Amino acid sequence: MVQVQLRILTFILLVSVFAACKKDQSDYFTDNDAPPYSQVSSVKLRNYVNRVFIDLIGREPIDEEMDLETYNLKINQASTEARKTLVNKLMFDNVFRPGDSSYTYAYFRRLYDLNKVRFLEGVSDNGLQGEANIYRNNAVSDSLGGNMSGYEENMDQYNRLILVLQSPEQLKNGSIGFQNQLGFMIHNAVYDIINMNSFNFVNAAFSDLLFRFPSQNEFDIAYNMVENNQSGSLFGSVASNKSQFVSLITESNEALQGTIIWCYTSLLSREPTSAELNSELLKYGVDKNLFQLQQRILISDEYANF
Repeated sequence: MVQVQLRILTFILLVSVFAACKKDQSDYFTDNDAPPYSQVSSVKLRNYVNRVFIDLIGREPIDEEMDLETYNLKINQASTEARKTLVNKLMFDNVFRPGDSSYTYAYFRRLYDLNKVRFLEGVSDNGLQGEANIYRNNAVSDSLGGNMSGYEENMDQYNRLILVLQSPEQLKNGSIGFQNQLGFMIHNAVYDIINMNSFNFVNAAFSDLLFRFPSQNEFDIAYNMVENNQSGSLFGSVASNKSQFVSLITESNEALQGTIIWCYTSLLSREPTSAELNSELLKYGVDKNLFQLQQRILISDEYANF
């Protein structure tokens, strides 16, 4: 009988201790549900780091970078904020790094190089500078010969090529926007050589910027602007020469949509849905902030494959 009572007493004590422990734990670990990304594997984290490095600065991370950035993602449970920190670091970190000068330098050079591939068949900077030098030399000859109209025309072509060469630094320091850089890419002698005449230029500008060809009416209006300096209206704005046409088309809502399409296809290998396009246009169409547009894609679960 005594043994039975002892067993009962022991059981009661154990239950009391267990209940007390449970109470202590619940008091200490409040709202302790596991974060949704806490179980992302190291392999997926490393793949994500590798992909972001390649897409933003054009190279794979070295071992030290891979280990550091994977660790940072791991301890922050691969949250979207942790991803944003990595993306911002590669876009805007000015710390000197051998081979890159800095991440931000490499990022803006990467954008520039991608645009040269997109618009100028990947011409080298030496090629652009060489072409610019030809126009400058021609301008000097015209000036010495008293041909001032020739001088001005050649200097205009020279300056347009220099704008292309200067655009990565200007984009980095904020003196131009991304759409301005696109305008420089299609308004220079190299782009004209690639596309040969006004007929091809107009079609190429629509195709390269808007990802579509012009309607017959759009083509006629644009062609007359470019070839004949004839005033016309496109995308709700009026232009009467080639320079004005370039400004008009690169700043149009359709060109902003074109930039969104380019970001999706280059980063996600697909075009945006209509809903995504409309949603992004409400943001990029207002602030024209390419960096935030890319960031929204790069920190998404779809891009990260988490």
